[in-house]
Amino acid sequence: MKKIITSCFTVFFFIVTGFSQTYITRNGNISFSSHTALEDIKAQNNEAVSVLNASTGDLEFKVAVKSFHFAKTAMEDHFNDDDYMASEKFPKAAFKGKITNISAVDFSKDDSYPVSVSGDLTIRDVTKPVTAKGTITVKGGTVTINSTFTIKRRDYNVIGEAFVQKKISEDIEITVNCQYESQ
Repeated sequence: MKKIITSCFTVFFFIVTGFSQTYITRNGNISFSSHTALEDIKAQNNEAVSVLNASTGDLEFKVAVKSFHFAKTAMEDHFNDDDYMASEKFPKAAFKGKITNISAVDFSKDDSYPVSVSGDLTIRDVTKPVTAKGTITVKGGTVTINSTFTIKRRDYNVIGEAFVQKKISEDIEITVNCQYESQ
């Protein structure tokens, strides 16, 4: 009887894990940019952690705010100040959502697939719903997600100092480029 129960449990485990393919990255790239007539601001972060469940479409990102790097050191310092991201108080930004058309993606076939993502983006002390278009590319067993979308910085309490307001766009373009490995 013990052997039958153990065999059934083993078969059940392999069936469940076989249908629930999980992909992960610990070095995803998230960048953002702001363009005004006075200044272009760009930052990169290559330390985003993300998990994708290929069966359900569940998608999560977490990123350390202090891991965004700028061309100018002064921009990085301002970015982490309380007037902007308050990275000491709010050390992480996050997204938790779902690829709404995950059934359109064949993870066993090399190709590029247009996808739609909906979920909650948390920056500083604010969580807001976000919907974005993107692409999932499957190539040689590797999965890559790309998306570019725009948010309003003031929606997330990113205000900045009064004397530099004209240097920062109200609209911030966020680009996600993450390469995943199967788990």
